[in-house]
Amino acid sequence: MNPRLVGLLFLCVCTALAESEYIKYKDPQQPINTRIRDLMRRMTLGEKIGQMMQLERANITPEIMRNYSIGSLLSAGGSVPRPRATPEDWVNMVNHYQNGSLSSRLGVPMLYGIDAVHGHNNVYKATIFPHNIGLGATRDSDLVKRIGAATALEVRATGIPFALSPCIAVCRDPRWGRCYESFSEDPRVVQEMTEIIVGLQGEIPRNSRKGVPYVGGKDKVLACAKHFVGDGGTINGIDENNTVIDWDGLLSIHMPAYYNSIIKGVSTVMVSYSSWNGMKMHANHDLVTGFLKNTLKFRGFVISDYEGIDKITSPPRENYTYSVQAAIQAGIDMIMGIYSYKDFVDIVTSLVNKNIISMSRIDDAVRRILRVKFTVGLFENPLADLRLVDHLGKQAHRDLAREAVQKSLVLLKNGESADSPSLPLPKNTSRILVAGTHANNLGNQCGGWTSTWQGVTGNNLTTGTTILGGISNAVDPSTDIIYSENPNAEFVKSSNFPYAIVVVGEMPYAEYDGDNMNLTIPEPGLGTINNVCESVICVVVLISGRPLVIEPYLPSIDAFIAAWLPGTEGQGVADLLFGDYGFTGKLPRTWFRTVEQLPMNVGDPHYDPLFPIGFGLTTQAT
Repeated sequence: MNPRLVGLLFLCVCTALAESEYIKYKDPQQPINTRIRDLMRRMTLGEKIGQMMQLERANITPEIMRNYSIGSLLSAGGSVPRPRATPEDWVNMVNHYQNGSLSSRLGVPMLYGIDAVHGHNNVYKATIFPHNIGLGATRDSDLVKRIGAATALEVRATGIPFALSPCIAVCRDPRWGRCYESFSEDPRVVQEMTEIIVGLQGEIPRNSRKGVPYVGGKDKVLACAKHFVGDGGTINGIDENNTVIDWDGLLSIHMPAYYNSIIKGVSTVMVSYSSWNGMKMHANHDLVTGFLKNTLKFRGFVISDYEGIDKITSPPRENYTYSVQAAIQAGIDMIMGIYSYKDFVDIVTSLVNKNIISMSRIDDAVRRILRVKFTVGLFENPLADLRLVDHLGKQAHRDLAREAVQKSLVLLKNGESADSPSLPLPKNTSRILVAGTHANNLGNQCGGWTSTWQGVTGNNLTTGTTILGGISNAVDPSTDIIYSENPNAEFVKSSNFPYAIVVVGEMPYAEYDGDNMNLTIPEPGLGTINNVCESVICVVVLISGRPLVIEPYLPSIDAFIAAWLPGTEGQGVADLLFGDYGFTGKLPRTWFRTVEQLPMNVGDPHYDPLFPIGFGLTTQAT
């Protein structure tokens, strides 16, 4: 053979080998859009459909991740590697699934997500911050940003890069079971609180393109603004129900926080279970594609709520093929909580082959998902490590949570007049009665979305300081603390206590299980208030996810505090009771007189509150 021909052939083979070894989408030096295009041209329809699924981890194996190119997994409320799992257990579990994804044909890493809605609430020994309603009472956007940064560190400590938070709903009716997930009834307050996204994801660089997802390093996580849109405005506050409001009302009340979130680079947006004027949001093309994607120029991906597409029909999943079609055509990119990944692949494949769902719609979804994965650095660092494990529940984060509690408490009554305040209490009295179902109960003070979806009562769910523990730490060592969960009136009267602290409230709940049409303080809470407050100076601390009926009982109460759902750091409550810090919190929502007034929000013509939004007495530290 001609030597020159041999040389040319050899050169061609070497060039081909070099080209086969160089893969653009794996090159971090390439622009993200170039990497996305290169990867997508290599993907089959099946691999693209796989990227559009987010499955609950419980019944998934690495083989399923590999064979179906599954795009994402999540831990739903209470879905853990094992009871009281350590950060190392979480990291190993995430990597177990990730190795399955990396062994697929193209090695596209999966994205692991978790509901971290008031700290890393699924994880044992994590710091649990006050729920959003309490953070709204602080009016402190810098505090909320710092909480976002602390939460991001704790989520990353367990190997997870995706926090399914924050909820930026504007709760317009406290009967809604998710009202505590809302910062305020005032959209302006909710807008201010979107600074939590900056804490979670990092500060978006100046002059960067608006609407493009951003994550500022390995100690930050992807955030998710939810639930798009109008979830806090449903009729009678019924969860997942219908929000009846005109276009101007939707834009002025429920939409503003999404503008801020998108400007701040939020990576994902979750769609609401609810409807707008009878149209299910999960099937609303005009709002999801037309407004969110096209008008607001959101470039991240849109994710459904858990089994949210199933509920497009009533009863749920009655016509699953239609639900899949309607959701994807509406503009939902990733489907959360698919009951059968095999059926989903078959259905979407059939709909694409029949030209019912266009290939361009599939490509739009996958392009967005890949953009987020490249942004968070999954292709360069797909496997989690243990370098951040010491950040979970660390003291600095607990101190921050305690600060949040201090700033979130709202003092609604303090004695009969400003001249004779009941608070702060003396630390060196002879003895104190502490009473109520919530005084010595970590689960009750944390509320729903803690350890499990609905939350749990008791002191075994995680580590922290109960309010009783905080009181014990705050008072003089010589002061005798008498704790009785529900003392009878005769005992209280005969004991001659100088004063008493009564801590009562709602039991833990989440979502529709918390819908409540009467909003009364659950028994034995009211009985405890009556038994204690009729014969002794009493301070009532209400632990709740919303205002409750209190007006009939106020005359017998000397001081009344709305403590919301303060989380694991009950010491923050004691700090204010005894004057180490002054009260500064302001009501994030209107406190009604009777449920017959509801819904009632500031600006309504029938506005006649017991306490208006923004009300809150102040005290000075002693």
